[in-house]
Amino acid sequence: MDAQVLKILSDLKAKKYAPVYFLQGEESYFIDLIANYIEANVLSDAEKGFNQVVVYGKDASMATIVTHARRFPMMAERQVVIVKEAQDIPDINNEGGAKLLLNYLQQPVPSTVLVFAHKNKSLDKRKELGKNIEKLSVSITTKKMYDNQLPDFVASYAKQKQVNIDDRAIQVFCEYIGNDLHRLTNEFDKLLIGEIPPTGLTAEHVMMQVGISKEYNIFELQKAILTRNTLQAARIVNYFEKNTKKNPAIPIVAFLFSFFSKLLAATAATDKSDKGLVSALKISPYAAKDYVNALRTFSTDKIMQSISFIKEADLKLKGVDTGSADEGQILRELVYKLIG
Repeated sequence: MDAQVLKILSDLKAKKYAPVYFLQGEESYFIDLIANYIEANVLSDAEKGFNQVVVYGKDASMATIVTHARRFPMMAERQVVIVKEAQDIPDINNEGGAKLLLNYLQQPVPSTVLVFAHKNKSLDKRKELGKNIEKLSVSITTKKMYDNQLPDFVASYAKQKQVNIDDRAIQVFCEYIGNDLHRLTNEFDKLLIGEIPPTGLTAEHVMMQVGISKEYNIFELQKAILTRNTLQAARIVNYFEKNTKKNPAIPIVAFLFSFFSKLLAATAATDKSDKGLVSALKISPYAAKDYVNALRTFSTDKIMQSISFIKEADLKLKGVDTGSADEGQILRELVYKLIG
């Protein structure tokens, strides 16, 4: 987890509160993690009735928010004001609204904890508010995690939940769920509802719990394509065709496109070792071997041709020049082209 996020959470747990928190950026998970902790823990349940205000950006002007913040607590040491979806505050990017907030930041009310949850974007640093927000508040700017950062995040989250998880299970989990941290942690929490093996979470347990067949899944299909195992690839496509609700073709094609796009980038990497590709492609260390092996069997021309085949299949799945073929037939044709 981001060191700055951990520091903020550590201070909050030690009851060291700042007057203003400005949480912004592309990754909403960390923004919600801090804002939700403040909402749940800074005030007691008895204090929240009079001293905790939660507003949504689209419903509140900066003047309204600052008015809430300047109020003094009632029968409590402090009050909490949380602005959710702060990116939607109508005048946050206007000179008037920005000036109101800057004036407040210069002299915040010590007994108020004011929190802005500004999601999916950051303030414009060319403007005065954007330039000064980090100096005048406790601020984070979050970014989406790269694929190569996900295994450490999952391992850390598992440790936090006091659950053992092996490396292959982490790889399957990251590849299947992707870098949406909200979904990643929600799916992990679902795993903990069932019985966990004494040795901890294994790849087989993860596959079973999230509904992935051990033999017939996107990882095994990719492996069959890269090793040109036509028979195994056909078996997997047959399974997908019979279970289209659980295995829709469009995400499968998107998965293959992501792999081959990164594989094309790998051809230009100076260092084509596992470690070099992890750094160059921002991929999981557990996935690096797939790329190293694929580079041995797929030429640059073949990779580019494969990407072309995948784009063509994607268009067909979205209704362009489909003809009479269904999604199973489109996927089957794509796989054979990739292997051929």
